Amino acid sequence: MITEENGVFHIRTETCSYLFKINAYGLAEHLHFGAPVKTRDAGALSCRPGLGWGASILLDAKDTASCPDVLPLEWSGSGRGDYRESPLELAGEPADFRYTGYKIHEGGVSMACGLPQAHDARETLEITLSQPGGELTLFYTAFPTAIVRRTVLTNTGDKPLRLNKLMSFCLDLPGSYTMATFNGGWIAEMRRCDTPVGASKVVNESLTGSSSNRHNPGFLLYEPGATEDAGTVYGFNLIYSGNHYAAAQQSLQGLTRVMQGINDSNFSRELPPGECFETPEAVLCHSGKGFGGLSANMHAFVTDHIIPPHWRGRPRPVLYNSWEGCTFDFSQHRLLSLANRAKALGCELFVLDDGWFAGRDNDRAGLGDYTVNRKKLPEGLEGLSRHLKDKGLSFGLWFEPESVNPDSDLYRAHPDWALTDGFQPVLGRNQLLLDLTKPEVRDYIVENVSWILDSAGISYVKWDMNRHSVALGAKAHDFVLGLYDVLRRIFAPRPDILLESCSSGGNRFDLGMLCFSPQIWASDNTDPIERLTIQNGISYLYPQSTVGAHVSAAPHAQTLRNTPLNTRGNVAFFGCLGYELDLRTLLPVEIKEIQGQIAFYKRYREVFQFGTFRRTELGWQVSDGKVTLVGVFHRLVNAAPGYERLRVKGLKPETDYRVTSLAQAIRVGQFGNLLKHVAPVNVNPNGALLRIADRHITLPGKPETLTASGAALAAGIMLSPLFRGTGYAPEQRTQGDFGSDVYLIEEIGGE
Repeated sequence: MITEENGVFHIRTETCSYLFKINAYGLAEHLHFGAPVKTRDAGALSCRPGLGWGASILLDAKDTASCPDVLPLEWSGSGRGDYRESPLELAGEPADFRYTGYKIHEGGVSMACGLPQAHDARETLEITLSQPGGELTLFYTAFPTAIVRRTVLTNTGDKPLRLNKLMSFCLDLPGSYTMATFNGGWIAEMRRCDTPVGASKVVNESLTGSSSNRHNPGFLLYEPGATEDAGTVYGFNLIYSGNHYAAAQQSLQGLTRVMQGINDSNFSRELPPGECFETPEAVLCHSGKGFGGLSANMHAFVTDHIIPPHWRGRPRPVLYNSWEGCTFDFSQHRLLSLANRAKALGCELFVLDDGWFAGRDNDRAGLGDYTVNRKKLPEGLEGLSRHLKDKGLSFGLWFEPESVNPDSDLYRAHPDWALTDGFQPVLGRNQLLLDLTKPEVRDYIVENVSWILDSAGISYVKWDMNRHSVALGAKAHDFVLGLYDVLRRIFAPRPDILLESCSSGGNRFDLGMLCFSPQIWASDNTDPIERLTIQNGISYLYPQSTVGAHVSAAPHAQTLRNTPLNTRGNVAFFGCLGYELDLRTLLPVEIKEIQGQIAFYKRYREVFQFGTFRRTELGWQVSDGKVTLVGVFHRLVNAAPGYERLRVKGLKPETDYRVTSLAQAIRVGQFGNLLKHVAPVNVNPNGALLRIADRHITLPGKPETLTASGAALAAGIMLSPLFRGTGYAPEQRTQGDFGSDVYLIEEIGGE
């Protein structure tokens, strides 16, 4: 609910209150963003500058409290007394926008520029600020667990305005904070980095042309002492897929200014009289229940108001992707052989990755063309699709529509369609980007991709993009608008096609893409130990239903690390499960184990994908209120490990629960010469007998089963012992490095 009383605006959500007032000078003064309060608390929440601070610029020489530099503001200008960073720059011109009015709208207010927006809004507050020749509109849209802000600048004068910077929001929060950002690079995404915010500005930004794997646009601000389950945490994110900028800086007065929007580096846009510029929407969340509470609020917002409505709560299929099993080297016969094996394992969707179009035998040629390679696929995509559907598998296909190889028919015919900067072209992965600011380029992509989707009966698309951009500033922004136009035109008429976005893995994991793509390939790194870090970082801001997570072969191509198959599955369970390896080389014991993994995942798929996600001391948990699934993950083992307690969150204290561990297959070959201590005969650790046994036999591992109350599980129950070098027993968890367990916790009644 949004109300206005005597110049005080109060936005109420299910989780917080957001208050600001219009002061005597027409400035929007921030009062409160946090736990629910009353509108009548505005006076008590207002700052009292008293006699002010020295060296101040006053809006009224007789009022020592009229210095904008010391006030907590909702928006700020340039050159008029507030010398903190400004969210607006007009090419060296001053900015002094003052309040002129407001409106309250039912639902959301649509944008005209083509940027994606959060949907199913409750109410929107529109605040108008003006100065001669310009009008600034601040939008505040209320959702159950978040507030969305954006800004529109309109030229109301009779001469052009030169816009160099316009943030989506600006906000001054009282108090001291640490900023948590999620940084990295290719195969090393979403590593949490915590930086105290002080007098020196802390910045989180991307300049690669996309939201980037270097610095995700989402970030947190938290107060001292905040933990996973307690304390004040704010979350911010941007519904945008291009160059972004966010900054936080604390003033002498103890006010932390935070802002976010399109990166202003090299940005310049001329606004003729009567035209406007709209910023992307920014998402603001608050939690008084620590990082876990903040994640719950963000997850609910993304699930209910970002994900395309058709896919909200709709189960995602278990897929098989051909890339790591085949790369470019495949034929229809080989693909159908893999499809038979994928179906036998329990997969539901077969995805043909890169290499299906003419000339595409490596990554140096063919991008931009859509002619099917008939040597590989003699019956075309339509024939392959028909065979897959006869086997009971849906058909998915990889595209990279934004890019072009110089060695392609498209580039030879239209070299002017490539995105260039006027210098000699620079290649990334042997390719250029197409210039999506050109209507004819967008039409070409829409027509070709749409025709293939319709003619081949595609139910899933993996949309890839594998290089950074050379576009700068406003040109880079226009490219992103062009991308959104292409996605909207292709997928809005086909809402039942599941789109999974990819950009060299997690190079474009953002809310803008999630408005079109219900899930995103989180990383090209499928090593589960690396994925623990990557998916954990993602979980702070995005729900697990948005995360593509695959089981691949080990040793892993990205790390050379050898990990157990059960851990690869256990980590991938906490996302949208897929398999990406050569199924022809699987051993009988591996086939049986994967069949068990997929059957278990399908049984609890909706809990894994849409249950309430929580981070725990030992890993992760998801719950739908009746069933809870907990993952316990280890990295390197220590000798003689101590007791391990499993604490489970969110259960009913008085209710009893059955706890069952997922059975594990323990390969005999991993023990090598240690088998002599348990085998009835002497076994050569390098001999044929052990190799044969390892293909077919696993050691018995007894699943752990016990009953405990919700209160006991919250306090922490003792798990069965880990291997301590004292021998093998079915009752212990015989795991080496990188072991893991999944526990099924089901409600069985109360006292």
